Amino acid sequence: MFAAIMRERRGDRLPEWTSSAAADPLPHIRQFAEGLNSDFDAITAGLSSTWSSGQCEGQVNRAKLLKRQGYGRSGLPLLRQRIILAPSR
Repeated sequence: MFAAIMRERRGDRLPEWTSSAAADPLPHIRQFAEGLNSDFDAITAGLSSTWSSGQCEGQVNRAKLLKRQGYGRSGLPLLRQRIILAPSR
C-alpha cells in the first residue's frame, strides 16, 4: 500500500497507512512508520507534490562521480572541464 501512496502521490492516505503499519508484525515496518511521525507534515507534502528534485540530484551525483575518478590527481580546473565536457547519460 505504501508503494501505491508514493506512485499515485496520495499523501492524504498516509495517516491510514501509518496506523495500519503500527500493528504490523514486522518490526522494521513498525519502526519505519514511527519514524515518519518525526516530520509528518513535510512527508505528507512530499508525497502529495508533483515537484521532483531528481534531475538536480542526478547532476550532483554525476559531479561527485567525476570528482572521485580524479581524486588526488587533479585540481579544480580539470574537474570543472570534465564536468562541463563529460557526456550526460
